[in-house]
Amino acid sequence: MNRQTFQAFGQIILTLLVTTVPVFQSGKVLVFPVDGSHWVNMNILVKALHAKGHNITIIRTSDSWYIKEFSPQYTSITLDSPGGIDEGFIKGFASRLLNILRGGSMWARLKLEKELWENISQMESEMIVSLFEDQKLLQSLKESNYDLMLTDPVRFGGVILGHYLKLPIVYNVRWTVYNEAHFAIAPSPLSYVPLPMLELSDRMTFLERVKNIVMYIITETQVALMIAPYYNALCERYIGPGTSYFTLIQSADLWLHRVDFIFEFPRPTMPNIVYMGGFQCKKTKPLPKDLEDIVQSSRDHGVIVMSLGTLIGQLPDDVAEAVAEAFAELPQKVIWRYKGRRPSALGNNTLIMDWIPQNDLLGHPKTRAFVAHGGTNGIQEAIYHGVPIIGIGLIFDQPDNLSKMRVKGVAKTVDFGTLDKNSFLETVKEVLYDPSYRENMQRLSRLHRDVPVKPLDNAIFWIEFVMRHKGAAHLRTESYKMPWYSYQSVDVILLLMSAVMLITLTTYALIRYLCCRICLRKTKNKLE
Repeated sequence: MNRQTFQAFGQIILTLLVTTVPVFQSGKVLVFPVDGSHWVNMNILVKALHAKGHNITIIRTSDSWYIKEFSPQYTSITLDSPGGIDEGFIKGFASRLLNILRGGSMWARLKLEKELWENISQMESEMIVSLFEDQKLLQSLKESNYDLMLTDPVRFGGVILGHYLKLPIVYNVRWTVYNEAHFAIAPSPLSYVPLPMLELSDRMTFLERVKNIVMYIITETQVALMIAPYYNALCERYIGPGTSYFTLIQSADLWLHRVDFIFEFPRPTMPNIVYMGGFQCKKTKPLPKDLEDIVQSSRDHGVIVMSLGTLIGQLPDDVAEAVAEAFAELPQKVIWRYKGRRPSALGNNTLIMDWIPQNDLLGHPKTRAFVAHGGTNGIQEAIYHGVPIIGIGLIFDQPDNLSKMRVKGVAKTVDFGTLDKNSFLETVKEVLYDPSYRENMQRLSRLHRDVPVKPLDNAIFWIEFVMRHKGAAHLRTESYKMPWYSYQSVDVILLLMSAVMLITLTTYALIRYLCCRICLRKTKNKLE
């Protein structure tokens, strides 16, 4: 069975599922999203659910950046308090971090990140308190009789509200308050499951495994000291004694994970994790005529697309000049999304734009490479369209995402802290002219596309599944209710060790007793 036949067969199966599975008409979905790039993902699910006839209500904060108050796809509820992830705050953090990265001070970076998470945790705690103190709003939410809570657990507000309202909970997830999502719910052997942010692969050396375990202990300690106190106090206050944020996060019905194993390293998983990596990817549309003319003018050399995401609108002047000067020496046309000061070294082959149709450019047959910051969305689009990556990892999970692509042979990264014209130009040329990068990425693209059901269709099916059955408890392990010593079988190990020690000591005592008796008898016989 060839690929086309297999895909056609998959679509037939999906059609049969849609026609035979009971349709959940006009479900009422309460969505508690996270702002910024996370909303870009959530909004795709919102639009798809709305297209299926479901009624969507969005909870947003007064300082929402991406999440608009009015939309034809949803009704919004705006909380009076800020959520702590407004545009100014995040862009200010990003700007400070870029300067620190160029300076090379690890201590300054750790201090800044500590400040970030403490501020976010405190502001979100205040937002949650404000929400739960609004009895009129809570009563209205209860009386609305929602069928499901859809939320992103990188923030805790939706998790705790969903449990308070006793709703089935579905996550649109890559990260939780705690860590990368798998670490919260699935077994994660540290011998071959690398901790995020360490840029390690699933084939670690002995010293890398030592680093992995040490950093895991440090991370757990940081969470216990910096994050847990804020959220555990809220759980005790609004859900009940004995509850913790970690158990609430683990008890969701379904985890729609924004990666797949084309992107992620193989690792243990759980029945209630549904992978939807690349669900935001779509076929290309024709470019605007002026942009198409520029692309076509590249002839056989092709086009390089550069975008560093929404948070990094501009770079330090020396970095921007180095990038522009390197691009000017290439025969390719360059389309660069950039909002900073126009570099003086900009070549005639480079077009700077405030916004670019990134998906359509990546899918264009003349696109040869993608200079990217390593955000999940951009990497998934590059995989979907088979475009190799030149990575400039900057903040959050971006360097780690790029390291996964580097291990798979589809990307090469440049160190932002030491980036100059020569290092950047050398990296770009290697990705452009070494055919292995493009061949490997096109192989990943074929693997990603070769599925019986599209990731978005699969995600919507499972959301409706949870609504139809009012949860998915049969897929959810109850291990989160176990104390840590039971989960790790420490009590069983101690019992077995005690039993072995008891048997050993008893055997030793018996043998010693028998030996003593024999010696006494021999001594007595000699004396006689």
